[in-house]
Amino acid sequence: MKLMIASDIHGSSYYCRKMTEAYRREKADRLLLLGDILYHGPRNDLPKDYQPKEVIAMLNAMKQELLCVRGNCDTEVDQMVLEFPILADYCLLELDGHTIFATHGHHHNPKNPPMLKQGDILLNGHTHIPANRNMGAYIYMNPGSVSIPKENSAHGYMIYDGVFLWKDLDGNVLDMPCTL
Repeated sequence: MKLMIASDIHGSSYYCRKMTEAYRREKADRLLLLGDILYHGPRNDLPKDYQPKEVIAMLNAMKQELLCVRGNCDTEVDQMVLEFPILADYCLLELDGHTIFATHGHHHNPKNPPMLKQGDILLNGHTHIPANRNMGAYIYMNPGSVSIPKENSAHGYMIYDGVFLWKDLDGNVLDMPCTL
């Protein structure tokens, strides 16, 4: 399965559109969203083209292709307008014999990891900073942010197709490949 992983859209119709264009270009089977879909949050500036209603329309149109976990800015009110589930705190995926614990990152993260076994992957958003680190007992990965990247990182996402690749929204590979 080819999987695209993205996080932290924060209501930006501009970057959501670029993300969905990248998803189509990548021909991925599913898009895993790691939370913070509609609201920008009190600590963030408004992202470019902050238009949550447009984000709702774009994502609802592809609801069968989405997997999603809840971010710290996602609420029950958001679930009322989105036609796919967004309120799960985490999901578990099996890829090529490895368990991926996908969550937003405000609860489970490298400082407070869930119970993982050797070779498992902790996959978070939340920090808006891409990461690929071997933590000894597990691997920590973060796609960064679609709309509000931090620490001079790119507006980006990850692709899994046998290997993990970090890409900017134009599809350029960033220097962080990882094989399982």
